[in-house]
Amino acid sequence: MKASQSVIDIWKRFDDFPMETLTKAWYSQIASVNKQRTVDLMKLHREEYGTSGNCFDLAIWLINEFRENKLQAYAVFTPHFHVAVVVIDDEGYKYLCDLGDQWVQPILIDREHEEYTEEFVEGFFPGAQIKLTTQLENLIVTYRRPSGKESNQSFNLTPVSDSELIAAGEKTQRNITSPLVEKRLFMDDQVGHWEFDNYKSFISRNTGREIEDQLSGIEEWANRISRVSGINEAVVLRALEVYSR
Repeated sequence: MKASQSVIDIWKRFDDFPMETLTKAWYSQIASVNKQRTVDLMKLHREEYGTSGNCFDLAIWLINEFRENKLQAYAVFTPHFHVAVVVIDDEGYKYLCDLGDQWVQPILIDREHEEYTEEFVEGFFPGAQIKLTTQLENLIVTYRRPSGKESNQSFNLTPVSDSELIAAGEKTQRNITSPLVEKRLFMDDQVGHWEFDNYKSFISRNTGREIEDQLSGIEEWANRISRVSGINEAVVLRALEVYSR
């Protein structure tokens, strides 16, 4: 179920990228017209401030990297306005790549491949086993946590055009409701998942979830988020200020 090396090589360029909705709040105070950033601007912001972006930013950037390396790639949507990427490797097989949900690695979605399975597998999503189910043009992903709790997510595998992707990105960049940061933690024996959501933070591991100490004030949260995510603390603080209005 693992991707071919040509896909993995591109994917691993994003190992240290968090998924975060802080940049769009910060950038909303700068951009006067277009809120969806170009890849060149995203690269500049990452170099200067350590930012990455939300699922649309990451999908647009990842597609660009695949295409620059001669691999066909396109976006796919969920019914809940989440976006991931499908890439086709040198042998013509398709893989789902979801940086927005901080997957550990891409996963094979081609039923014709001899390695394809719809059993639960490990090593693709931090702190959970996953199982795929294909139904016509829909892909259903089932997540099973260490507690045994299961949840599902559905992807429509119909390719999204570049223009549709940018338009949807523009829409979501203008939706500033609550701050969220997710970051993969590469440990010796596993990949964990750190999350900041609604002024709570926790780490998910193969053994379960660990709740971190509660903080008081956005200054303290900005410091913690910056230390884990690598995003400039002043940018984090400015974003939290925008969300707190």
